[in-house]
Amino acid sequence: MYGWAGKVLRINLTESKISIENLDAKVAKDFIGSRGLGAKFLLDELDPKTDPLSPENKLIFATGPLTGTLAPGGSRYTVVTKSPLTGAIANSNAGGHFPAELKFAGFDLIIFEGKAKKPVYLWIENEKVELRDATKLWGKTIPETEDLIRAETDEFAKIACIGPAGENLVRFANIMNDKGNAAGRSGVGAVMGSKNLKAVVVRGTKGVVVADKEGFRKAVLDVYKYLDNPNTKGFSALGTPLVTVLTQARGVLPTKNFQTGVFEGADKVYGEVFTDTLNVRGKMGVACFSCPVACHRYSRVTDAEFKGEGPGPEYETIGAFGPGCGVDNPSAIAKANIICNEMGMDTITCGFTIACAMELYEKGFLPQKDSGVALNFGNAKAMVDLVGKIAKREGFGDILAEGSYRLAEKYGHPELSMSVKKQEFACYDTRGLQGMAIEYATMNRGACHIRGEVQDIDLFGVYTWRVCTDKKLSFVDSLTTEDKPLLTKEVQDWFASFDSSGMCNFIFFLGVNEDALLALLNTGTGAHYGSAEEMLKCGERAFNAERLFNLKAGLTSNDDTLPKRMLEEPMPSGPVKGQVALLDKMLPEYYRLRGWDQQGIPTPEKMKDLGLG
Repeated sequence: MYGWAGKVLRINLTESKISIENLDAKVAKDFIGSRGLGAKFLLDELDPKTDPLSPENKLIFATGPLTGTLAPGGSRYTVVTKSPLTGAIANSNAGGHFPAELKFAGFDLIIFEGKAKKPVYLWIENEKVELRDATKLWGKTIPETEDLIRAETDEFAKIACIGPAGENLVRFANIMNDKGNAAGRSGVGAVMGSKNLKAVVVRGTKGVVVADKEGFRKAVLDVYKYLDNPNTKGFSALGTPLVTVLTQARGVLPTKNFQTGVFEGADKVYGEVFTDTLNVRGKMGVACFSCPVACHRYSRVTDAEFKGEGPGPEYETIGAFGPGCGVDNPSAIAKANIICNEMGMDTITCGFTIACAMELYEKGFLPQKDSGVALNFGNAKAMVDLVGKIAKREGFGDILAEGSYRLAEKYGHPELSMSVKKQEFACYDTRGLQGMAIEYATMNRGACHIRGEVQDIDLFGVYTWRVCTDKKLSFVDSLTTEDKPLLTKEVQDWFASFDSSGMCNFIFFLGVNEDALLALLNTGTGAHYGSAEEMLKCGERAFNAERLFNLKAGLTSNDDTLPKRMLEEPMPSGPVKGQVALLDKMLPEYYRLRGWDQQGIPTPEKMKDLGLG
């Protein structure tokens, strides 16, 4: 096989048994890799009714055929499991250098089963694979864990690990690699912690062999031509925090738990502020493996109250801990992010769970005797203190560690959780972005902005890519429902293909189209996808496999919805004042386009067409 390593590493933690299997070439081609292959293996091997935190759940690390190659952004892997936050399928994607190293060691996937009797970590050195005692690592932060492991393995080893949040089964715990890259949503770190698995450590020296070296080189250079544009330069200079000014201007910046879409202190948390005052590398970012964009930031906070340093923050983190919590202090936002990275927690769910608690408190539903502190919006110190308590499940942090839906439900107002399938919104208010309304509602892993990126089309108003083949769209009105079901369906399938390749989806956002990915896959793997449509069908197949898992887990069309606030409470102020999310106008058409029945179940004809029957 080319592109793919052709090997699956299976680890039975209960029996300390390690085995290596061959990857079926047809399955690899049909699902491409990474996210798609992870969904295929989980659907085939796991009872979807399984308790996510039980030993029976499986944890899959999956690379793509372009991971570890010279493809720009070929730096990603996906962690697939059943989510303890949502009860649905989880697929959390991360970059950095760990994914490429795993590929260099000769593996496409690692499948973890069972539960170790005591804390362990997995050490991979090419074909040499062993489980090692991690008792002394339990309780250590992410940076501490990486430093201790490298000292006893290899200074060049790449590490994916959990922090105290994962060990304490925080439902939105991350798996972190390279100290700052997060497989960050849906609680995959809690599943890893439930298995007593502290880390996966890799040293690989094999490289990746492509099918057509000269053809692949040309395809790579063509992508670099696409990336020579102002958007790439903007991301290199400011990273994702540049989005804050745009969402504020469009009136969809989530403020005070999505009560409104404009934040009076927005100018204090724009990307330029973080770059000019906290970013220790000025206008130079940090790059993942094989990435020309370098969008990651690195911050140092000198403010005595919030002192610290570490990677980030990204736009979603700024939105959640900043406007989301009514906080306009960049130092406090950066500190909350630093704690999340060190303890291993998803910043989006963490920030909006605290924001939900603040709204509950201000409306009198959450008594101060429970919270232990006045939880008014804008209380930066309380916000930062709670982040650490959540990771340790200390005091009120133990309740917050369950996520915003369970928190709001406990206090009698689940409608105040801004979530879908119990996973919190990213930082886009759907009342002003109708495409995001249908995207959030239908995402298989719950509310998500990076499995479709429809918000980019809604925000910029221009659609230049070729995904949506039925109509030639040159302008997209964010407030109309017209074409949004088609747009969402097509872009979801495209992103499932792109995620499965092992490339970073920012490369797509910055201008790379389907023909470019097709050229990379065909020259890289030699699998001979006949057309972009055939490749996109692989993404559709993966998306439907995820849907089937969720249906078997007990989710229904009733879960394809939005919070009452989005559907019934008009935006109170700003550029999109008076708007609500018009989901009911879009969902039936979306189901029809997907080949699903009125209950959101794939029809037998669709199952047969995708080979999932």
